[in-house]
Amino acid sequence: MKKTKPGVYQHFRGNHYLVLGTGKHSETLEDYVIYQALYGKHELWLRPKKSFLEKIKVKGKKVSRFKKIK
Repeated sequence: MKKTKPGVYQHFRGNHYLVLGTGKHSETLEDYVIYQALYGKHELWLRPKKSFLEKIKVKGKKVSRFKKIK
């Protein structure tokens, strides 16, 4: 699977997030991306790596859910 490098990513809806790194679920060993919102309360989030990297359909076009910008 593609490596997720730390840095600033843009969600397809426009918000920016700082990817801090990746980790594994302690029971399933599934890979997760750990990231922080760069707006509002700057909350921390976790998302399965597969979901973070996937392409989704928006208005009939396939786009990356998150795109690295820095």
